[in-house]
Amino acid sequence: MPYDQHDEHEERGGRDENGIRGTALGTAPVPLSVLDLVTVGAGRTATDALRTSVALSRVAEARGFHRYWVAEHHSMPGVASSSPAVILAHLAAHTERIRLGSGGVMLPNHAPLVIAEQFGTLEAMAPGRIDLGLGRAPGTDGATAAALRRTERLNEGADDFPEQLVELTRFLDDDFPDGHPYRRIHAVPGPVQATSPGGVQSPHRPPVWLLGSSGFSARLAGLLGLPFAFAHHFSAQNTIPALDLYRESFKPSALLDEPYALIGVSALATEDEREARRQVRAAALSMIRLRTGRPGLVPTPEEAEAHEFSPLEEEFVTSWNANVIHGTPDEVRAGLDGLHKRTGADELMLTANAHTGEIRLRSYELVADAYGLPTA
Repeated sequence: MPYDQHDEHEERGGRDENGIRGTALGTAPVPLSVLDLVTVGAGRTATDALRTSVALSRVAEARGFHRYWVAEHHSMPGVASSSPAVILAHLAAHTERIRLGSGGVMLPNHAPLVIAEQFGTLEAMAPGRIDLGLGRAPGTDGATAAALRRTERLNEGADDFPEQLVELTRFLDDDFPDGHPYRRIHAVPGPVQATSPGGVQSPHRPPVWLLGSSGFSARLAGLLGLPFAFAHHFSAQNTIPALDLYRESFKPSALLDEPYALIGVSALATEDEREARRQVRAAALSMIRLRTGRPGLVPTPEEAEAHEFSPLEEEFVTSWNANVIHGTPDEVRAGLDGLHKRTGADELMLTANAHTGEIRLRSYELVADAYGLPTA
C-alpha cells in the first residue's frame, strides 16, 4: 500500500489546509523537499533531463518529501526549466500527493494575469497541491530579461514588484474593488466560476510564497504574513540575516499565524565520498562558466579533472563548494542537521547538482535512507 503523507500529517498534528507547513518524517529535523533545476549534462538532452524530473518527483513522493519545486531560468543550456508551469503540469500527471510548485516564477517577466491563469489551471489539474513561489529577479542575464519583458527598463519591473504582487493576488482571489479598471477581468480557472449560474469552484487557491536571496523579499514576506523561501544555495552569507529580518518583520495573516521559512540547500550524497567531490567540482566549473558569460551544459567529472583551473577559479571552487553539503549519506545528514541548527529553518529544500540524472536520483534516495524516511 502506498505511503500516504497526508494521513501521517493528520496523525502527528493535524492537517494544514494551505499545505504550507509540512511534517518532519523519520529522523529529519524538519520537512525535506526538492528543488529541481532540470539540469542537462554534457552528452544528454533536455528530454533526458525532463524524464529525470518525472522519475525524481515520483521518488520524492514515495519517500515522503513534502514538496517539489521547479525554478524559472532562461538562456542557460544546462538548465531546462524555462517554463515552470509547463513542467509542473507534466509532473502533476505523474504524481498523486506531493505538493508541486514554482521556486520560483519570476514575476517581473510576466503579466500577473497570465500567472494567475497558469496557476489556476494547475490548481484545477492537481487540487490542493500547487504552490506559487514568486521572485523578482529575472532568472537570467540583462539582455535576455529585456527580450522577455520587451523593455530595456529592467529595474522598473523589480521596483514595481510589490504592486505586481498585489495585482496578481487580486486576480487569484477575483477581488478587484468596484471602479478598478480590472474589475470585470477574471483569471479562469478561478473564483469567478463559483459566482456564475450553476457554478461550483474548488475551495483551494495556490498559496503565494516569496523567494529571495537578500533582505527585500524577506521583509516584504514578513509584512504580508506570507511564507518565505531563501536561496541559501547561492547566497549563503545572507541566509541568517534574511531569516532574522523575515521573522522580525512578520505580521500574522489569514494564511499564516507564525513565520514559516524554508531554505534551498545544495546537497549531494554518494556512496563514495570521492565521487561526491568529483561531481561538485564539475558543477562548480559549470557555475564558473555561467558567471563568466559562457553558460553551457553541466560538464562531466572527467572534463573538470582535465580542466586547468586558474588560481582565481580554484578560489571560486573552494568558496562555492564550501556551501554545498556533499559526501557520504552520513556526512550529508550531519551537514543538513548542522545547517538547520544554525538557521532554525522550518523546512530544507534540497537541490542536487550532478552531471547525470542517475546520480541525482540516487542522492535523494540516500538522503531519504539516512533519515529513515518512508519507503514505497
